[in-house]
Amino acid sequence: MTFGEKLSKLRKEHNYTQEQLADILGVSRQSISKWESDIAYPETEKLIKLGKLFECSMDYLLNEEINEKQGNKAAEKESFWDKIKKQLHERKSEKKVFGMPLYHIGKNAHGFFAIGFKARGVFSLGLMSRGIVSVGLLSLGVISLGALSLGLISAGVFSAGMLAVGSVALGLFAAGAISIGLISFGALSVGCFSVGALAIGKYASVGDQAYGMIAIGQSVADGSIYSHIGDLTTADIPLVIEWLDSNIPAPLGWAKEIFKFFIR
Repeated sequence: MTFGEKLSKLRKEHNYTQEQLADILGVSRQSISKWESDIAYPETEKLIKLGKLFECSMDYLLNEEINEKQGNKAAEKESFWDKIKKQLHERKSEKKVFGMPLYHIGKNAHGFFAIGFKARGVFSLGLMSRGIVSVGLLSLGVISLGALSLGLISAGVFSAGMLAVGSVALGLFAAGAISIGLISFGALSVGCFSVGALAIGKYASVGDQAYGMIAIGQSVADGSIYSHIGDLTTADIPLVIEWLDSNIPAPLGWAKEIFKFFIR
């Protein structure tokens, strides 16, 4: 097989178009076409890049008598990450949306849809991900999902956002095993208004053990203004609402109404 035949075969095996391969190598599509037609040959620098990209030796590319791709012993015991890298072949759409490629797949991806180790886009997926909708080990976005997640709406093992859900959640509205927020739900819940097994609320708390200005608990209720142990009865609810209306600052009126809805 000639160099051009081998290049064409390798390119197709890795699902690259001539345009995509040209973009990776920093040459024109016409150059790739000439190489595959054996009209011209790449410079040494490009040959090295091709060898790394397609994981083959220079002997295989240049020696027409060698028709089997030459691997190396290290490849036989490739790691999990090596296998992942093989799936992240550089892909980039020529069509653009808001000045970004419609999709980009690669180690450092930036596109409307982005997938990579580092990904930035409207919709992004990666180990480190940033986007309007973002999913990743480390994730930042308007809607964010990840082990460590930060976003307007956020979910993860460690989560922070306006609406946060996670094992450890920090947010305006927070829900998690350990939850800290203005309005907080969790096994251990801390906030201005908190609900949980152990609930600590600056203004109001509901839980098995409740501590706050207004405390409603099943086993412990420690309230500086109002305390109640057990479930609220129909007669108790108007009294609790009266205490809420009398003691919650006006700027937190919206949160107070949410808490009222919860206890009714």
